[in-house]
Amino acid sequence: MEKLRKDGLEAIQACTNLSELGNVRNEYLSKKGLVSQLMLQMKDLPAEEKPAFGSKVNELKQSLENAFKLKEQELEDLKLNEQLKLGKIDITLPSSLPRVGTLHPLTVVQTEIEQFFIGMGYLVEEGPEVELDYYNFERANIPQNHPARDMQDTFYINMEWLLRTHTTAIQTRTLEAYKGEVPIKVICPGKVYRKDDDDATHSHQFVQMEGLVVGERISMSDLKGTLEKLAKHMFGDARVIRFRPSYFQFTEPSVEVDVSCHICNGKGCPTCKHTGWIEILGAGMVHPNVLRMAGFDPEKVSGFAFGLGVERVALLKYGIDDIRQFYTNDLRFLSTFRRFE
Repeated sequence: MEKLRKDGLEAIQACTNLSELGNVRNEYLSKKGLVSQLMLQMKDLPAEEKPAFGSKVNELKQSLENAFKLKEQELEDLKLNEQLKLGKIDITLPSSLPRVGTLHPLTVVQTEIEQFFIGMGYLVEEGPEVELDYYNFERANIPQNHPARDMQDTFYINMEWLLRTHTTAIQTRTLEAYKGEVPIKVICPGKVYRKDDDDATHSHQFVQMEGLVVGERISMSDLKGTLEKLAKHMFGDARVIRFRPSYFQFTEPSVEVDVSCHICNGKGCPTCKHTGWIEILGAGMVHPNVLRMAGFDPEKVSGFAFGLGVERVALLKYGIDDIRQFYTNDLRFLSTFRRFE
Protein backbone atom coordinates (compact mmCIF):
# COMPACT_ATOMS: atom_id res chain seq x y z
CA MET A 1 0.00 0.00 0.00
CA GLU A 2 2.77 2.45 0.85
CA LYS A 3 4.49 1.77 -2.48
CA LEU A 4 1.12 2.27 -4.24
CA ARG A 5 0.60 5.57 -2.37
CA LYS A 6 4.08 6.79 -3.26
CA ASP A 7 3.80 5.78 -6.92
CA GLY A 8 0.32 7.32 -7.16
CA LEU A 9 1.38 10.65 -5.68
CA GLU A 10 4.42 10.81 -7.97
CA ALA A 11 2.24 10.03 -11.00
CA ILE A 12 -0.24 12.76 -10.00
CA GLN A 13 2.49 15.37 -9.58
CA ALA A 14 4.02 14.43 -12.92
CA CYS A 15 0.81 15.28 -14.82
CA THR A 16 1.06 18.43 -16.98
CA ASN A 17 -2.52 18.67 -18.14
CA LEU A 18 -6.02 17.57 -17.20
CA SER A 19 -6.04 14.79 -19.79
CA GLU A 20 -2.99 13.13 -18.24
CA LEU A 21 -4.50 13.56 -14.79
CA GLY A 22 -7.67 11.82 -15.94
CA ASN A 23 -5.67 8.84 -17.17
CA VAL A 24 -3.87 8.53 -13.82
CA ARG A 25 -7.17 8.78 -11.96
CA ASN A 26 -8.59 5.90 -14.01
CA GLU A 27 -5.45 3.85 -13.36
CA TYR A 28 -5.73 4.19 -9.58
CA LEU A 29 -9.33 4.96 -8.63
CA SER A 30 -11.59 3.47 -11.31
CA LYS A 31 -13.66 0.33 -10.58
CA LYS A 32 -10.86 -1.77 -12.05
CA GLY A 33 -8.06 0.48 -10.78
CA LEU A 34 -5.18 -0.46 -8.49
CA VAL A 35 -6.93 0.65 -5.29
CA SER A 36 -10.06 -1.33 -6.15
CA GLN A 37 -7.90 -4.41 -6.77
CA LEU A 38 -6.62 -4.15 -3.20
CA MET A 39 -10.16 -4.46 -1.92
CA LEU A 40 -10.51 -7.75 -3.78
CA GLN A 41 -7.76 -9.21 -1.55
CA MET A 42 -9.96 -8.87 1.56
CA LYS A 43 -11.75 -12.14 0.79
CA ASP A 44 -8.49 -14.04 1.35
CA LEU A 45 -7.79 -12.44 4.77
CA PRO A 46 -8.80 -13.80 8.18
CA ALA A 47 -11.92 -12.15 9.56
CA GLU A 48 -10.05 -10.39 12.35
CA GLU A 49 -7.68 -8.66 9.86
CA LYS A 50 -10.31 -7.43 7.42
CA PRO A 51 -11.37 -4.24 9.36
CA ALA A 52 -7.80 -2.98 9.69
CA PHE A 53 -7.03 -3.82 6.06
CA GLY A 54 -10.20 -2.06 4.82
CA SER A 55 -9.40 1.02 6.92
CA LYS A 56 -5.89 1.20 5.42
CA VAL A 57 -7.26 0.91 1.86
CA ASN A 58 -9.81 3.69 2.55
CA GLU A 59 -7.02 5.92 3.90
CA LEU A 60 -5.01 5.25 0.74
CA LYS A 61 -8.00 6.03 -1.47
CA GLN A 62 -8.77 9.25 0.44
CA SER A 63 -5.15 10.34 0.26
CA LEU A 64 -5.04 9.86 -3.51
CA GLU A 65 -8.41 11.60 -4.02
CA ASN A 66 -7.21 14.64 -2.08
CA ALA A 67 -4.04 14.73 -4.18
CA PHE A 68 -6.12 14.47 -7.37
CA LYS A 69 -8.33 17.43 -6.29
CA LEU A 70 -5.36 19.66 -5.50
CA LYS A 71 -3.62 18.79 -8.76
CA GLU A 72 -6.81 19.26 -10.74
CA GLN A 73 -7.28 22.77 -9.29
CA GLU A 74 -3.66 23.59 -10.04
CA LEU A 75 -3.95 22.46 -13.68
CA GLU A 76 -7.25 24.33 -14.15
CA ASP A 77 -5.63 27.51 -12.85
CA LEU A 78 -2.72 27.03 -15.26
CA LYS A 79 -5.13 26.48 -18.15
CA LEU A 80 -7.08 29.63 -17.26
CA ASN A 81 -3.91 31.68 -17.04
CA GLU A 82 -2.85 30.46 -20.48
CA GLN A 83 -6.22 31.44 -21.90
CA LEU A 84 -5.96 34.87 -20.28
CA LYS A 85 -2.54 35.36 -21.80
CA LEU A 86 -3.82 34.45 -25.24
CA GLY A 87 -6.77 36.84 -24.89
CA LYS A 88 -4.82 39.64 -23.28
CA ILE A 89 -5.69 43.17 -24.46
CA ASP A 90 -2.93 45.75 -24.59
CA ILE A 91 -4.66 48.79 -23.12
CA THR A 92 -1.75 51.00 -24.14
CA LEU A 93 -2.64 50.66 -27.83
CA PRO A 94 -4.59 53.55 -29.38
CA SER A 95 -8.29 52.78 -29.72
CA SER A 96 -10.28 52.92 -32.95
CA LEU A 97 -13.13 55.36 -32.49
CA PRO A 98 -16.56 54.12 -33.58
CA ARG A 99 -18.28 56.06 -36.36
CA VAL A 100 -21.17 57.95 -34.85
CA GLY A 101 -23.66 60.36 -36.31
CA THR A 102 -23.68 64.11 -35.81
CA LEU A 103 -26.37 66.72 -35.47
CA HIS A 104 -27.39 68.25 -38.79
CA PRO A 105 -25.99 71.79 -39.21
CA LEU A 106 -29.52 73.20 -39.49
CA THR A 107 -30.41 71.47 -36.22
CA VAL A 108 -27.30 72.97 -34.62
CA VAL A 109 -28.23 76.50 -35.73
CA GLN A 110 -31.92 76.13 -34.92
CA THR A 111 -31.14 74.81 -31.45
CA GLU A 112 -28.67 77.64 -30.82
CA ILE A 113 -31.27 80.26 -31.77
CA GLU A 114 -33.97 78.55 -29.71
CA GLN A 115 -31.73 78.37 -26.65
CA PHE A 116 -30.87 82.05 -27.04
CA PHE A 117 -34.53 83.08 -26.98
CA ILE A 118 -35.51 80.59 -24.28
CA GLY A 119 -32.87 82.28 -22.14
CA MET A 120 -34.73 85.57 -22.73
CA GLY A 121 -38.04 84.09 -21.55
CA TYR A 122 -39.55 83.09 -24.88
CA LEU A 123 -41.64 79.97 -25.42
CA VAL A 124 -41.19 77.70 -28.44
CA GLU A 125 -44.44 77.21 -30.39
CA GLU A 126 -45.01 74.82 -33.29
CA GLY A 127 -47.82 74.29 -35.77
CA PRO A 128 -48.97 72.10 -38.66
CA GLU A 129 -47.09 72.10 -41.95
CA VAL A 130 -50.33 71.41 -43.83
CA GLU A 131 -52.15 74.63 -42.96
CA LEU A 132 -55.45 76.37 -43.54
CA ASP A 133 -55.48 79.31 -45.92
CA TYR A 134 -57.26 81.14 -43.10
CA TYR A 135 -54.25 81.09 -40.74
CA ASN A 136 -51.55 81.23 -43.41
CA PHE A 137 -52.97 84.27 -45.23
CA GLU A 138 -56.18 85.83 -43.99
CA ARG A 139 -55.21 86.13 -40.33
CA ALA A 140 -51.81 87.47 -41.45
CA ASN A 141 -53.61 90.44 -43.08
CA ILE A 142 -53.46 88.90 -46.58
CA PRO A 143 -57.13 88.60 -47.65
CA GLN A 144 -58.50 86.73 -50.65
CA ASN A 145 -57.38 88.12 -54.04
CA HIS A 146 -54.62 90.16 -52.38
CA PRO A 147 -51.65 90.51 -54.81
CA ALA A 148 -49.21 89.49 -52.05
CA ARG A 149 -50.52 85.93 -52.38
CA ASP A 150 -48.92 85.71 -55.80
CA MET A 151 -45.55 86.51 -54.24
CA GLN A 152 -45.72 83.41 -52.04
CA ASP A 153 -45.79 80.83 -54.88
CA THR A 154 -47.89 78.51 -52.77
CA PHE A 155 -48.32 74.74 -52.94
CA TYR A 156 -52.12 74.42 -52.70
CA ILE A 157 -53.74 71.12 -51.79
CA ASN A 158 -57.22 72.47 -52.44
CA MET A 159 -58.95 75.84 -52.09
CA GLU A 160 -58.81 75.62 -48.28
CA TRP A 161 -55.62 73.72 -47.44
CA LEU A 162 -52.00 74.36 -48.43
CA LEU A 163 -48.40 73.74 -47.42
CA ARG A 164 -47.62 76.71 -45.22
CA THR A 165 -45.52 79.36 -46.89
CA HIS A 166 -44.23 80.91 -43.67
CA THR A 167 -44.29 80.22 -39.93
CA THR A 168 -46.38 83.37 -39.55
CA ALA A 169 -49.22 80.83 -39.53
CA ILE A 170 -47.95 79.66 -36.13
CA GLN A 171 -48.01 83.26 -34.92
CA THR A 172 -51.62 83.78 -36.01
CA ARG A 173 -52.64 80.57 -34.26
CA THR A 174 -50.75 81.66 -31.14
CA LEU A 175 -52.43 85.07 -31.11
CA GLU A 176 -55.82 83.37 -31.34
CA ALA A 177 -54.94 80.96 -28.51
CA TYR A 178 -54.07 83.82 -26.13
CA LYS A 179 -57.54 85.37 -26.64
CA GLY A 180 -56.46 88.95 -26.07
CA GLU A 181 -54.28 88.22 -23.02
CA VAL A 182 -50.73 89.58 -22.78
CA PRO A 183 -47.78 89.30 -22.55
CA ILE A 184 -46.85 87.00 -25.43
CA LYS A 185 -43.21 86.03 -26.11
CA VAL A 186 -42.80 83.14 -28.52
CA ILE A 187 -40.54 81.89 -31.28
CA CYS A 188 -41.99 79.72 -34.01
CA PRO A 189 -39.59 77.37 -35.85
CA GLY A 190 -40.57 75.03 -38.67
CA LYS A 191 -40.34 73.98 -42.30
CA VAL A 192 -42.08 76.06 -44.93
CA TYR A 193 -42.72 75.41 -48.61
CA ARG A 194 -42.81 77.58 -51.73
CA LYS A 195 -42.72 76.92 -55.44
CA ASP A 196 -39.17 77.77 -56.33
CA ASP A 197 -36.38 76.48 -58.56
CA ASP A 198 -33.66 74.97 -56.40
CA ASP A 199 -30.24 76.52 -56.89
CA ALA A 200 -27.29 77.60 -54.73
CA THR A 201 -29.38 80.18 -52.83
CA HIS A 202 -32.99 78.96 -53.19
CA SER A 203 -34.94 75.89 -52.13
CA HIS A 204 -38.58 74.86 -52.42
CA GLN A 205 -38.36 73.79 -48.76
CA PHE A 206 -36.54 75.63 -46.00
CA VAL A 207 -36.64 76.29 -42.26
CA GLN A 208 -37.96 79.55 -40.84
CA MET A 209 -37.71 80.89 -37.32
CA GLU A 210 -40.16 83.67 -36.48
CA GLY A 211 -40.54 85.58 -33.26
CA LEU A 212 -43.52 87.40 -31.76
CA VAL A 213 -43.79 89.70 -28.74
CA VAL A 214 -47.04 91.38 -27.74
CA GLY A 215 -47.63 93.47 -24.64
CA GLU A 216 -48.06 96.97 -23.32
CA ARG A 217 -45.76 99.71 -24.63
CA ILE A 218 -43.77 97.41 -26.94
CA SER A 219 -41.81 99.62 -29.33
CA MET A 220 -39.41 99.50 -32.26
CA SER A 221 -36.51 100.04 -29.87
CA ASP A 222 -37.40 96.74 -28.14
CA LEU A 223 -37.24 95.03 -31.52
CA LYS A 224 -33.89 96.58 -32.36
CA GLY A 225 -32.37 95.66 -28.99
CA THR A 226 -33.56 92.06 -29.33
CA LEU A 227 -32.21 91.62 -32.84
CA GLU A 228 -28.91 93.28 -31.97
CA LYS A 229 -28.40 90.77 -29.14
CA LEU A 230 -29.25 87.95 -31.56
CA ALA A 231 -26.74 89.20 -34.14
CA LYS A 232 -23.96 89.43 -31.55
CA HIS A 233 -24.82 85.97 -30.23
CA MET A 234 -24.75 84.33 -33.67
CA PHE A 235 -21.95 86.28 -35.41
CA GLY A 236 -19.80 87.85 -32.67
CA ASP A 237 -19.80 90.76 -30.22
CA ALA A 238 -18.47 93.22 -32.80
CA ARG A 239 -21.62 93.00 -34.92
CA VAL A 240 -24.01 95.91 -35.36
CA ILE A 241 -27.32 95.98 -37.20
CA ARG A 242 -29.21 98.48 -39.31
CA PHE A 243 -32.86 98.81 -40.30
CA ARG A 244 -34.00 99.58 -43.84
CA PRO A 245 -37.66 100.41 -44.61
CA SER A 246 -39.58 97.58 -46.23
CA TYR A 247 -43.09 96.21 -46.60
CA PHE A 248 -44.70 93.08 -45.11
CA GLN A 249 -48.42 92.47 -44.77
CA PHE A 250 -48.08 91.19 -41.21
CA THR A 251 -46.24 94.25 -39.86
CA GLU A 252 -46.44 98.03 -40.07
CA PRO A 253 -43.96 99.68 -40.11
CA SER A 254 -41.75 96.96 -41.60
CA VAL A 255 -37.98 96.77 -41.98
CA GLU A 256 -35.27 94.66 -43.53
CA VAL A 257 -32.49 93.98 -41.03
CA ASP A 258 -28.81 93.87 -42.02
CA VAL A 259 -25.86 92.85 -39.87
CA SER A 260 -22.33 94.10 -40.35
CA CYS A 261 -20.27 91.52 -42.21
CA HIS A 262 -18.48 89.17 -39.83
CA ILE A 263 -15.95 88.23 -42.52
CA CYS A 264 -14.56 91.68 -43.29
CA ASN A 265 -15.93 93.61 -40.26
CA GLY A 266 -17.80 95.95 -42.55
CA LYS A 267 -14.93 96.82 -44.86
CA GLY A 268 -16.36 95.01 -47.89
CA CYS A 269 -15.75 91.53 -49.26
CA PRO A 270 -17.34 89.01 -51.67
CA THR A 271 -19.53 87.62 -48.87
CA CYS A 272 -21.25 90.97 -48.32
CA LYS A 273 -20.94 91.95 -51.99
CA HIS A 274 -18.50 94.67 -50.93
CA THR A 275 -21.21 96.59 -49.06
CA GLY A 276 -20.07 95.74 -45.53
CA TRP A 277 -23.62 94.56 -44.70
CA ILE A 278 -25.49 91.24 -44.92
CA GLU A 279 -29.27 91.00 -44.95
CA ILE A 280 -30.40 88.42 -42.38
CA LEU A 281 -34.12 88.89 -41.70
CA GLY A 282 -37.31 90.89 -42.00
CA ALA A 283 -39.18 92.41 -39.07
CA GLY A 284 -41.56 95.12 -37.93
CA MET A 285 -44.34 96.10 -35.56
CA VAL A 286 -47.36 93.78 -35.63
CA HIS A 287 -50.04 95.26 -37.88
CA PRO A 288 -53.07 96.61 -35.97
CA ASN A 289 -55.38 94.56 -38.21
CA VAL A 290 -53.62 91.37 -37.16
CA LEU A 291 -54.01 92.24 -33.49
CA ARG A 292 -57.63 93.23 -33.96
CA MET A 293 -58.55 89.97 -35.78
CA ALA A 294 -57.07 87.97 -32.89
CA GLY A 295 -59.09 89.86 -30.26
CA PHE A 296 -56.47 92.37 -29.09
CA ASP A 297 -57.06 96.09 -28.79
CA PRO A 298 -54.29 97.80 -30.81
CA GLU A 299 -54.98 101.00 -28.84
CA LYS A 300 -53.85 99.25 -25.63
CA VAL A 301 -51.25 96.71 -26.73
CA SER A 302 -48.60 96.53 -29.41
CA GLY A 303 -46.03 94.03 -30.53
CA PHE A 304 -43.17 93.24 -32.82
CA ALA A 305 -42.44 90.27 -35.05
CA PHE A 306 -39.45 89.06 -37.01
CA GLY A 307 -38.59 86.14 -39.26
CA LEU A 308 -35.32 84.65 -40.41
CA GLY A 309 -34.25 81.70 -42.53
CA VAL A 310 -32.23 79.16 -40.59
CA GLU A 311 -30.42 78.07 -43.76
CA ARG A 312 -29.36 81.65 -44.46
CA VAL A 313 -27.93 82.05 -40.97
CA ALA A 314 -26.09 78.70 -41.32
CA LEU A 315 -24.70 79.71 -44.72
CA LEU A 316 -23.31 82.92 -43.29
CA LYS A 317 -22.16 81.49 -39.96
CA TYR A 318 -20.23 78.56 -41.45
CA GLY A 319 -19.22 80.04 -44.81
CA ILE A 320 -21.22 77.55 -46.90
CA ASP A 321 -21.74 78.56 -50.52
CA ASP A 322 -24.61 76.25 -51.61
CA ILE A 323 -27.90 75.73 -49.77
CA ARG A 324 -28.37 72.38 -51.50
CA GLN A 325 -25.60 70.87 -49.38
CA PHE A 326 -28.00 70.88 -46.44
CA TYR A 327 -30.27 68.37 -48.20
CA THR A 328 -27.96 66.03 -50.16
CA ASN A 329 -26.96 63.93 -47.08
CA ASP A 330 -23.27 63.96 -48.01
CA LEU A 331 -21.51 62.47 -44.97
CA ARG A 332 -18.28 64.26 -45.85
CA PHE A 333 -20.11 67.58 -45.52
CA LEU A 334 -22.17 66.66 -42.46
CA SER A 335 -19.26 65.20 -40.50
CA THR A 336 -17.50 68.57 -40.49
CA PHE A 337 -20.12 69.83 -38.04
CA ARG A 338 -19.15 67.41 -35.26
CA ARG A 339 -17.09 70.20 -33.72
CA PHE A 340 -20.11 72.50 -33.44
CA GLU A 341 -22.23 70.14 -31.31
